[in-house]
Amino acid sequence: MPATPIAVVTGASSGIGAATARTLAAAGFRVVLTARRKDRIEALAAEITEAGHEATAYALDVTDRAAVDEFATAFRSLALLVNNAGGALGADPVATGDPADWRQMYETNVIGTLNVTQALLPALTASGDGTIVILSSTAALSSYEGGGGYVAAKHGEHVLAETLRLEIVGTPVRVIEVAPGMVKTDEFATTRFRGDTEKAAKVYAGVDAPLTAEDVADTIGWAVTRPSHVNIDLLVVRPRAQASNTKVHRTL
Repeated sequence: MPATPIAVVTGASSGIGAATARTLAAAGFRVVLTARRKDRIEALAAEITEAGHEATAYALDVTDRAAVDEFATAFRSLALLVNNAGGALGADPVATGDPADWRQMYETNVIGTLNVTQALLPALTASGDGTIVILSSTAALSSYEGGGGYVAAKHGEHVLAETLRLEIVGTPVRVIEVAPGMVKTDEFATTRFRGDTEKAAKVYAGVDAPLTAEDVADTIGWAVTRPSHVNIDLLVVRPRAQASNTKVHRTL
């Protein structure tokens, strides 16, 4: 029997990462869950295993290059890497934004993705049929007021995906970028506003059915299960109520 394909999902402790792990496990992948919060990913791995699928948890900070390199030694061959770890901090204008927030967003979204991708690329190539998914955002494609630091980081992630695809063409590895718009998860906006649930709620106020983590996970699952010769270079997914980063229909 052929070996079960292995998928690594970063930032798998909640939201899109956790939903993607469930989706991939149900699709037949053995999922390796990584995140800083060990208790969260261990609980998710147990849940997936109890459902009859295969999952293991590995506590990892993607910005710690030594730790990422150590993690990568476990894989001789790897079918799929989903670079989901990232996030936003603050919504201040450029004039008053905190450079520490910008630096942290760049480190997590861009350098974290770079670290894991570089470390696991040999194993993805060795598989003979590898796929790299980079979860960016519609912020990777256009700007909006109050989003400068996050937009800058996500533009960096977008360019990373675009450049990598050019550089490894001809190898048996696909590079897929999925760029979600408005997604309502338990933590994204709350983390951005440092626990201010009132501010977080205003992001989605009056919006009929923003995307869920499961919507994005379903999109990822579809993209990575296309035939090997099919590459979904860039897939933008938004709720119907959102036409752009700055045009959202609200019923208030």
